[in-house]
Amino acid sequence: MPVLHSAPKIASNEGVLDALVAALGSMVVASKEEHGEIVLTVVRAEVENALRALRDDHGYQQLMEMAGVDYPSRAERFDVVYMLLSVTKNHRLMVKVTAAENTPVPTVTTLWPNAGWLEREVFDMYGVIFAGNPDLRRILTDYGFEGHPFRKDFPLTGYVELRYSEEDKRVVYEPVQLAQDLRSFDFMSPWEGADYILPGDEKAAEAASPPPVAEKKTTETKADTGAGDKANDKAAEKASAPAPAKGEDGKAPEAPKATESRPEEGDDK
Repeated sequence: MPVLHSAPKIASNEGVLDALVAALGSMVVASKEEHGEIVLTVVRAEVENALRALRDDHGYQQLMEMAGVDYPSRAERFDVVYMLLSVTKNHRLMVKVTAAENTPVPTVTTLWPNAGWLEREVFDMYGVIFAGNPDLRRILTDYGFEGHPFRKDFPLTGYVELRYSEEDKRVVYEPVQLAQDLRSFDFMSPWEGADYILPGDEKAAEAASPPPVAEKKTTETKADTGAGDKANDKAAEKASAPAPAKGEDGKAPEAPKATESRPEEGDDK
């Protein structure tokens, strides 16, 4: 017997965007439907109220994930993205707020307990502060880590590296020391050659080319080669293979006698 469920297999976005924007009213800053998903940008100070309304009044029961995005050129460089799921409607919704380094975002741990760890991840990776989070500590990086790795201005190599010290019998932290600078790869075929001049090739370009030959020399006569008739006659002689060596009695050595076959097992000796 088939199991009937109120949630459709494929949820439609038809009418959802207009209904949510009308319900949230002035809390919505921008809205769009992109790549088959509905995205709402709400006022940062009203994010808790907006998410509570979406949970209680519109059936988005679960907070599935939180993420951060960094746009260094903006005044409020960070986007905090909340990804909601309606189990009854089988529909997903993305809600965003913007924030700067010194502007805290209200916590939503009052709505979903799992937001505690999700907010800690965004804080650890981007440095976004969540006001009201009861345990806003780093969760992915190590103790004493400096900076926030997912920021665009964070160096790729980081600031410190760790290794196990045989002398101290523990893990030690040291400033990053690169054996060579980071290389820039152009992904061009080495067989075709690069369009630019590689380091050191400018010397070959500056080297003067040899002067052109005024008159090509050819050997049309024997006098031009430096060899006469005697040399030509000597070169025409054919050397034959030497005769086989003879023994003391003056006879050529005989071929070796054939060896007897090895008797098989079971034969009479």
